[in-house]
Amino acid sequence: MMKDKFDLAKNEKEKVPVYTSFRWAISLVGFVGFVFVYALRIDFSVAIVCMVKTPNVSSLFLNNGSIVANVSTETDDGCTDETGKAGGTDDRGEFDWDKTLQSQLLASFFYGYVITQIPGGWLARKFGCRRVLGGGMALCIISTLLLPVCARTHVYLVFAARAIAGLATGVAFPAAHCLWGRWAPPLERSKLMALCYAGPPIGNIITLSISGLLCAYGFDNGWGSIFYVYGLGAAVWLLAWFYVVHDRPRDHPRITEIERDFIEQSIGDHADISDKDKRTPWLDMAKSPALWACITAHICNNWTNYSLLTALPTYMKEVLKFDIKQNGLLSAIPYICQFLSSVVAGYLADTIRQRKWLSTTATRRTFQIIAFVGASASLVATGFVTCENRMLAIVFLALAVSFLGLSRGGYLVNHVDFGPRFAGELFGITNTCATLPGMIAPLVNGALTTNKTQGEWQKVFFLCAGFAFFGAIIFGIFARGEVQHWARISADEPELEVTAREENGTKKNGKVNEAFSGDSAKTDSEKP
Repeated sequence: MMKDKFDLAKNEKEKVPVYTSFRWAISLVGFVGFVFVYALRIDFSVAIVCMVKTPNVSSLFLNNGSIVANVSTETDDGCTDETGKAGGTDDRGEFDWDKTLQSQLLASFFYGYVITQIPGGWLARKFGCRRVLGGGMALCIISTLLLPVCARTHVYLVFAARAIAGLATGVAFPAAHCLWGRWAPPLERSKLMALCYAGPPIGNIITLSISGLLCAYGFDNGWGSIFYVYGLGAAVWLLAWFYVVHDRPRDHPRITEIERDFIEQSIGDHADISDKDKRTPWLDMAKSPALWACITAHICNNWTNYSLLTALPTYMKEVLKFDIKQNGLLSAIPYICQFLSSVVAGYLADTIRQRKWLSTTATRRTFQIIAFVGASASLVATGFVTCENRMLAIVFLALAVSFLGLSRGGYLVNHVDFGPRFAGELFGITNTCATLPGMIAPLVNGALTTNKTQGEWQKVFFLCAGFAFFGAIIFGIFARGEVQHWARISADEPELEVTAREENGTKKNGKVNEAFSGDSAKTDSEKP
């Protein structure tokens, strides 16, 4: 009798669509969306290299204010300077922006980005993730398409356009986290979110690879085409977002009944977070060690990530002496590796949890510690590579960014583990704090590299490594994978969400939940 029951449950479970399901379709559309989120975020970091005139890009500013042009093809350390091979790209620069102004412009995106993190999560829970994320992207697209006009009108308008782009995209991650709190079954959580959030490294790859070519050969003096190409591409994606994505499984007009029931029964009452309780336990969140572990990990990750995002093209030019076309392509290599490590991390994390090799807490800690320690060691090694061995520097940078990709099995999805009902607000809180590095890191890196020497860039990499190592320690001690007491629907709800669903699958909601639970419905005492 027990065997027949198990076979029936297994057969019913096999009918639930997986890779052809709408939850995976949403993950895929989200992936493309985050490609554009990051394309619109860092396009300016590459474009600015060829927006400014040659004296401002490749000259050294001495203490007395005089300028010495760096036009030789051989550097003091004997390395060949390939920046002169850019085919006149720098000569097409239109703006006299010095190094300090460039750093301020790079940081201006984050002045807006920091404002909408917490409101973005709250608005998504109240009014719908689909509308909040889609509306934010629409505003970012407009500001991106207008940036060339703004730049040619006044530099203050560039500050405004970039700040608006940051303001608009600031809602993206909190709204997406809120969406996954309603759509991601616990044992598919890492995989679905890893695919969705693998979009940023691909956005980096595309932007860094193509922007250099657009800079050299594109229309509207090269650099202007960067903003038009990515802005129009994002506009096409926006149509797909509103067609495919809906806030909850029950709201989706084309989802199958079996998939809808599977998702809602797997997640339980957390799937209905917009209706059950509209209050946000801000004070309890503030006192939670689990949240502070994520805040620390997020800050440390972002300092390293934003430093590389905004400074990598400049490092390629100033230290490794690559020309603008090679600059973009080689800057993209680390993010190809990060994309692969991100997707692998999601699958491994869910496999480890599903097979009960490690608890959710241990899984998140392990992945994050490996991510930070590996990145820290790789960045330290990068600092010692000279331009004579420039390709070795690319290898170490690729390793560093690949290790950071393992965060998709660590802190990045951890908010949904310990507070699924409030995942949007939780991510908004951590990302608000973690946006500060985006505002400060470009300024610090600019101040540390005024003479563009390898020794100065070593300080940048060592600082990033220090942040990563500190994050590994704090997250390794305080991270939690259990649903915290302030995030439960009721006081008697079990702490371990995944374990609770597995052990109680046959006790709730009749045949549907029994079928979806399969062999995991057995208690530990029943298993061999």
